[in-house]
Amino acid sequence: MNQNNQSRLEGVKDKLLTVKDWILDHRKIVMPAILIVCVFITVLVAVNANQRDKLEKEAEAASLAAEQQMEEEVQDMPAYDLEENAYPEVNNVVRAYYDAQASGDMETISGLNTYLNDIQKIKVEELSKYIESYPQLDVYTKPGLTDNTYVAYVCSEVKFYDLETTIPGMQTYYIGQDENGNYYINNGTYDDTVSSYIKEVTLQDDVVDLNNKVVVAYNDLLAEDENLSEFLAYMKEKINEDVGEILAQAEQPEQTEEETGETTDETAEETAPVAIKARATDVVNIRVSDSEQADKLGKAQVDQEFTVLEQKENGWSKIEYEGKDAYIKSDYLEVISEEPAEADITQEDNTDSTDNAQNTTGDASTDTENTGSTASIGKAPGDQVKVKETVRVRKSASTDSDVLGTAYVGDTFELVMEQADGWSKVKYKGSNAFIKSEYLE
Repeated sequence: MNQNNQSRLEGVKDKLLTVKDWILDHRKIVMPAILIVCVFITVLVAVNANQRDKLEKEAEAASLAAEQQMEEEVQDMPAYDLEENAYPEVNNVVRAYYDAQASGDMETISGLNTYLNDIQKIKVEELSKYIESYPQLDVYTKPGLTDNTYVAYVCSEVKFYDLETTIPGMQTYYIGQDENGNYYINNGTYDDTVSSYIKEVTLQDDVVDLNNKVVVAYNDLLAEDENLSEFLAYMKEKINEDVGEILAQAEQPEQTEEETGETTDETAEETAPVAIKARATDVVNIRVSDSEQADKLGKAQVDQEFTVLEQKENGWSKIEYEGKDAYIKSDYLEVISEEPAEADITQEDNTDSTDNAQNTTGDASTDTENTGSTASIGKAPGDQVKVKETVRVRKSASTDSDVLGTAYVGDTFELVMEQADGWSKVKYKGSNAFIKSEYLE
C-alpha cells in the first residue's frame, strides 16, 4: 500500500515538473495570457462594483424623489381659510368628547377616539375628577386630505372644581368618518403624509395667530394669579402619582392567603422600575442631564422611539440614546407600551389639553425647537428675558428676515409676546424685534 502511494506521489511530481518545463519553454506565450486573465478579472470586479454603486444611488435617488414628491403634494395644498364652528357634525362630536372627559365617561371617550392606549385612558379618567365642565368650546377647522376629514383646532375654556376662573387652551385633532359615516377623533396616530399636512397647516398664519391668542390669554392668567400656577402644578403631579399607583397595583402578582397572612402590615411589594417604550411628540432637545442648561446631545424627531429608563419627578425622562443615558422633557414623550413605569408617569396626553394647561399654553419648562409648538421661556408680557447664547436679533419671526443686530449672553430685553411658532417678540432699541425663544430664559 505504501509503495502504491509513493508511486502515485512520484507520478504527480513528474507531471508538475513537465508542466513547469513546458511553461518555461513557452513563457513568451504563457505570461501574456496570464496577464490578460488577470486584467479580465480586474475589469469584471470593477464593473460589478460600479453596477452595485449605481443601483444603490438609483435606490437612494428614488427614495429622495418620493419624499420630495410627498412634501410638494403637501405644500401645493391650497391655503384654506380657518373656519369657525362651520360644521355642526364636527362640533357635536367634539362637544360629546369633551363632555365625556369632564364626566369621566370612558365608554364614550373610547368610542369616539379608538387610538387611546390603556395608560392614556387611566390618565383621562383621573383628570376628569378635577374638571367640572367645559363651558365654552369653539371648533376651528381646515379641510383634511380627503373628503369628510378635517384638521380641527378646539379652543376651550375649562372649569375646574374649586376654581372660579376658567382656563383657556387649544388642542389639535384630525377628525374623519368611519365606514358607517360616523365621525371619530384621531389625536396622534397618523401616517407620514397626514402628519406632514397637519404640520404645514398648523404653521399657516391664521392658525399661528389663533394659537398665539390662546397663549397670551393663558400667560395673562398665570401672571395675575399665582395660586392658579400652584394649582395646575399640584394637579399634574397628583395625577401622575395616582396613575403610577394604579399601574403598579395592576402589575402586582396575586398573592395566596399564606403569602398575605405572613405580615398584615406589608400588603404591597416593591415594584422594580420597568423600561418602557415612548415616542417623541415633537422635535425636542436631547441633553446630557436633566437641565435646560445641560449640553445638547442631539434632537429627537417626531415619532422617534426611545427606551425610557426613568421618569423623574422634575419633569424629565432618562432615556437610552446611542448607547448612553440621556434626558428629554417628559411632556414631549408619549408612552406607546402598556408596561408600568415608576410613579411619575409624565407622557403627554393628546386627548386632553388640560394635562399641560391645555397643550398650547406655554409650559415654562418647554424645551422644543421651532415646530409650531409653544415657545419655551415661560415669561409673561412685560417681563425681562435674558439671552442664554449669542443670537441674532431679527426684524420679523423668520431666519430669512433682516438682521437688526446681535444679542450676547447676559443681555436682557422686555418681552412683548411669547409666540407659538418658536419666536419671541421683544423690545429692541425702542422697536419690536424677534429672537428665537430657545435662546432666551
